[in-house]
Amino acid sequence: MNILLVASEVSPFAKTGGLGDVAGALPRALAELGHQVTVLAPHYPRYWSPTLHRRSTGLLLEVPIAQKTVRGEIIETSLPGSSVRVYLVDQPKYYDRAELYRKDGQDYKDNCERFAFFSRAVFEAIPALDLEVDCLHANDWQTGLVPAYLALEYRRQPRFAQVGSVFTVHNLAYQGKFWHWDMLLTGLDWKYFNWQQMEFYGHLNLLKTGLVFADIVTTVSHRYSQEIQTSEFGCGLEGVLRSRARDLYGIVNGIDETEWDPATDPHLAARYDVTTFSRGKAKCKADLQRESGLANKASTPLIGMITRLADQKGLDLVAAVADRVLAGDVQLVVLGTGEPKYHQWMKDLSARYPNQVAAHLTFDNALAHRIEAGADLFLMPSRFEPCGLNQMYSLKYGTIPVVRATGGLADTIVDANPQTLATRDANGFSFREYLPEALANTVDRALAAYRDRDLWMQLIQTAMSQDWSWRRSAQEYVDLYEKAVRKHAAAVCSS
Repeated sequence: MNILLVASEVSPFAKTGGLGDVAGALPRALAELGHQVTVLAPHYPRYWSPTLHRRSTGLLLEVPIAQKTVRGEIIETSLPGSSVRVYLVDQPKYYDRAELYRKDGQDYKDNCERFAFFSRAVFEAIPALDLEVDCLHANDWQTGLVPAYLALEYRRQPRFAQVGSVFTVHNLAYQGKFWHWDMLLTGLDWKYFNWQQMEFYGHLNLLKTGLVFADIVTTVSHRYSQEIQTSEFGCGLEGVLRSRARDLYGIVNGIDETEWDPATDPHLAARYDVTTFSRGKAKCKADLQRESGLANKASTPLIGMITRLADQKGLDLVAAVADRVLAGDVQLVVLGTGEPKYHQWMKDLSARYPNQVAAHLTFDNALAHRIEAGADLFLMPSRFEPCGLNQMYSLKYGTIPVVRATGGLADTIVDANPQTLATRDANGFSFREYLPEALANTVDRALAAYRDRDLWMQLIQTAMSQDWSWRRSAQEYVDLYEKAVRKHAAAVCSS
């Protein structure tokens, strides 16, 4: 197939979270399956690494935005280590900024204009580059207009008549909601600004727009695709999602094994695999304890967290049980940034337990790798988690996850109990109720298992033997691309 993946961020060119990881890794996996894949994204000059290469194509785009025309230039590069072409839309007024979507914690006021421009630029770039496209894969609210433009304005053009569309929601909480007059920026008829299509409680909602007009809708885990159809997790869009239930699918993200593999990871004190983890992890643990200023105690269980410090990530639960857990012989290393109240709490906690707690209140990719390798357990008690990647990194690195069974965490972590241990399916510990006592009891179970060496070795071997690569997930996406094309063809025949 000829697949065009459209996203507002693509690793390693620009990234704020999981969307960038997916947009950078999934195309490579699709190409390895034999498909022709192209990626289209905005160009963010200030994020560009000098180790990456790019060149101007000389192609200029003229994109209508409300009553004006805005020009952009197409820059060409490729995903490192692959033949996948990446085309970047360069428009300095929109994208030459210090951050991708916000400044000083506040969204840019012209975000709707920035991404309406990009979404319409997709349809100018395709003929300019003479791309053959069977399926357009758009991602999150920033490209929610892409399925709408395809369905409403470009479908009658021969180049786009047979193109199917897939729209992926990476986190339903981020919806791209704007005041109603921003509808003018889209260039679409006001008749589409209604409660069934683009309007949401008087506002323009770009995520809803993508959900409504795409042929197929996906999200990043099977459990999350079910959860978002409920009022608890639907963020007000549960009715729209239930109306698309027949076309809604969940596919768990994969991990990029070119970056996350303890056998090749350049950030580690020792490299290891499923056959050598015992010695390798011991060296990595000692190195992490030294770097974090903790006592070098091989027998002390070391819990790691790499997270955004926010309620959504379960930090309120961790705060409630920390003293109980740290009353025992336990160490905790945390890496992340987030809400000021949790920054202060982490500082206070590390001051009260200087020999047991290390708080790294920053972003440090290399340290994230060392925590995954050096920790014994990984804590991820999220209130909700569309997919999650760190629990899969932890499995790959033989670091046993302790998670709340929600979203992708429920789809990837099998709780250790007598039955799952007997079948050798257990790869971690999980709980369901979002309560401090439930978390504390689960951590207690995990610490008890840690003290049983044979049991712990079994859990690590199971975790490290599982395949969470993009190879598995990429084929599921191909199946949905084909389904989207067939769905569109059937709709054309019946119209």
